[in-house]
Amino acid sequence: MFRRREPVPFAFVAEADRFRSNVTPPPRERPSRAQLLGQSLMALTVVGGLAGALLFGVPALQQDSSGTGRVHHSEAAHR
Repeated sequence: MFRRREPVPFAFVAEADRFRSNVTPPPRERPSRAQLLGQSLMALTVVGGLAGALLFGVPALQQDSSGTGRVHHSEAAHR
């Protein structure tokens, strides 16, 4: 087989990391006060929901070690 002497047709793809554009993108729009307030309230809602889940979930997940010696009322009535 012989090697081709001409460059690869898509050689510009390999040089893409070196390409510098002289076109600057437009500046980003600043969010309005309403958008900032909405984002803040949404973040507070999510954080509050997670904190509430921890507040109510952690005691429910703890095992009651003092409950092993207890007798339920339904069992005490049958004795």
